[in-house]
Amino acid sequence: MYLTAEKKREIFKEHGKSDSDTGSPEGQIALFTHRINHLTQHLRENKKDTGTEKALVDLVGKRKKLLAYLKEKDIERYRAIIEKLKLRK
Repeated sequence: MYLTAEKKREIFKEHGKSDSDTGSPEGQIALFTHRINHLTQHLRENKKDTGTEKALVDLVGKRKKLLAYLKEKDIERYRAIIEKLKLRK
């Protein structure tokens, strides 16, 4: 499995308030970004995997909604997570 419990804790510790803070938008966006990067790499190797492609599109949509929520609620936190994860150019 590419995403172990330790890796999740590390992601939430780095981007959330603590390693057990799984509900913060920043932590969830970071987790989705990690999963999106993994699925993107998988699809480069397995071009006909439509199930993974659908899962990737769903994850991108969820991340987009969370980013829109964060942008509306607190623009500074939004800008910080965008810069930290290098999502926009």
